[in-house]
Amino acid sequence: MAGHSKFKNIMHRKGKQDAVRSKMFAKFAREILVSAKLGLPDPAMNPRLRAAIQAARAENMPKDNIERAIKKAAGSDAENYEEIRYEGYAPGGVAVIVEALTDNRNRTAPEVRSYFSKAGGALAETGAVSFMFDRIGVIEFDTKVGTEDQMMEAAIEAGADDVATTEDGHEVVTTLESLRDVAKALEEKFGEPRKTGMVWRAQNMIAVDDEAGEKIMKLLDNLEDSDDVQNVYSNAEFSDALLAKLSG
Repeated sequence: MAGHSKFKNIMHRKGKQDAVRSKMFAKFAREILVSAKLGLPDPAMNPRLRAAIQAARAENMPKDNIERAIKKAAGSDAENYEEIRYEGYAPGGVAVIVEALTDNRNRTAPEVRSYFSKAGGALAETGAVSFMFDRIGVIEFDTKVGTEDQMMEAAIEAGADDVATTEDGHEVVTTLESLRDVAKALEEKFGEPRKTGMVWRAQNMIAVDDEAGEKIMKLLDNLEDSDDVQNVYSNAEFSDALLAKLSG
């Protein structure tokens, strides 16, 4: 997802240029590999793997790439990745959560720390900012699968907490515990979602001026550009003028 999320949370996803697309596919492949290694290589029996494949398909990752990543997980030469969460502060006291999959934390940690330092922020200990976020489940569908009322009715019946519908699609929010059951119920009614997963949602947003906003956005972009980083979240709220300027 690019720019603002429905929660005004930053979950940067790069554009469609070839170089960026290749890097995005590499990150999908890494998540698929890790998911397949942690559980069964069958997406029907492995919710995390299924979610990873759905996310990859939503970005048009070739089927061969997906299958290759799953097969690689079963091989003895498959890399061993470690899941690490980094937390820190950006300019203006903005909280940032970084999720990484790395085969060398001695490489990743200094890189992440340097991005925070260069932006005028600081890396903090795990738990320093995550208490300002809620860990939730999110299921996304294209708008064409049903109306707002249809999605709301089905989601509530399935046990979801909330639904937000915009021109970008339907976003269903659940607890972590109910994510799998809600996703299964909605998939039976509307077909395969374009995304199912767990995210960090800020409890309160921090409005930043454009000067600090540019520094924060650069920090988030640099973090997202790192090969080892899978997801980046913050509680920064940017002005529409700054978002328009940077997107232009």
